[in-house]
Amino acid sequence: MKDTNKHQGLRNQLAKQLEEKGIKDKNVLEAIKKIPRHLFLNSSFEDFAYQDKAFPIAAGQTISQPYTVAFQSQLLEVKKDQKILEIGTGSGYQTAVLCFLGAKVYSVERQNELFKQTSLLLPKLGIRPKYLSFGDGYKGLPNHAPFDSIIVTAGAPEIPKALMAQLKIGGRLVIPVGEQEQIMTMLIRKNETQFEKHELGDFKFVPLLKNKS
Repeated sequence: MKDTNKHQGLRNQLAKQLEEKGIKDKNVLEAIKKIPRHLFLNSSFEDFAYQDKAFPIAAGQTISQPYTVAFQSQLLEVKKDQKILEIGTGSGYQTAVLCFLGAKVYSVERQNELFKQTSLLLPKLGIRPKYLSFGDGYKGLPNHAPFDSIIVTAGAPEIPKALMAQLKIGGRLVIPVGEQEQIMTMLIRKNETQFEKHELGDFKFVPLLKNKS
């Protein structure tokens, strides 16, 4: 669990690169500088951890490209103490970014192997989400709803109705929508029945799987 000056230097470079690619949120860039991404990866990838690339992790999943993590985080416009639902805990890196931004993070992971790994890793790094759970992300966490924001870190063929229902009025749902390639989509809840939709470019994610455990 080593984090060296060299790692810090690489993180500073990565944050600079993301800023050049259009990430403007200073708090998000600060999170990228502070969070030791190499500790979320298999040690064989450690030397590449601060490249702007996605990498394989356990259970056939991936840790998202840092630009994608920063882009989704920036869209959420996280305020301190907001309740945020994350669908797809994965390696826990996005979870860590949201916690760094001051959110109360509720996260769901459907791969048991990843759920167990991340549940052990995050406390070791001093990162304490409000609630980590193993389950079907399509259903969200109705018992903990409503949420200020919801972030989905896997590609969904459509936007799950259950997630829309769990969003506060004024809240944001950020989700990559599509089968092979996804369009980053943001819904802002206007009232009980209306959502404002924004489409924000193409991305590539692992699929959000339904009813699998």
